[in-house]
Formats: sequence, structure tokens, C-alpha cells
Amino acid sequence: MKAYDEQQIADRLAAQLPSWRYADEHLTRTYETGSWQRTLLLANAIGYLGEAAWHHPDLLLSYPRLTVKLQTHDAGGITDRDFELARRIEEIATWQPAEGSALTGPEGGWIT
Repeated sequence: MKAYDEQQIADRLAAQLPSWRYADEHLTRTYETGSWQRTLLLANAIGYLGEAAWHHPDLLLSYPRLTVKLQTHDAGGITDRDFELARRIEEIATWQPAEGSALTGPEGGWIT
């Protein structure tokens, strides 16, 4: 699997995942959850995605936030696997019911 160079990573992040950044050779995103309960729920959802994809993110949990770090260790860098899992994580972490949906959610969402 081909690892991307820093410019390619920056270009893809800007186009596809503007809330993510490249730092310390990882794709990284910190979600401000505002509570321990929300941090744990999000960590479990991300854990499920990682296990289902057989690509396991590093997670740093604390009371009000969760930091996700992705890297394809076998390739020695960032690959399509990292970008695809980051997109899935972003979808799950930021999902909200659409206006008029039968599904409701907390006002303001889960992620602050």
C-alpha cells in the first residue's frame, strides 16, 4: 500500500477532511465532547469502526474530549486506509438527524 507524501496529505485533508490535521506522522482529530459519557460513547463507536475495518486507531480519552490518531504502520505512513477510516469516523462523530426526521437528537449535537 502506497504512503502519501506530506503535500498529498495536506491536499487531501483540505479537500476531504478539513477538521483533521497531519501531525507527528498521523492523521489527527480531536473531538470536544463536553462529557465523559459522550467521550466513551464516541470511543466505542470508533472502536467498532476500527475493528470492522481491521485498521485500529490510537485513541486518547479524557473527560471532555477524544483524540483520534491514524497511521498505516505496515506502510510507514498515511495511506488510503487512513483517509477512508477518518471519513467514516467523521461521519459517525458529526452525524445529526435531519430536520423533519422522525429521529431526534440533543439540541446542539454531541460534539461541541
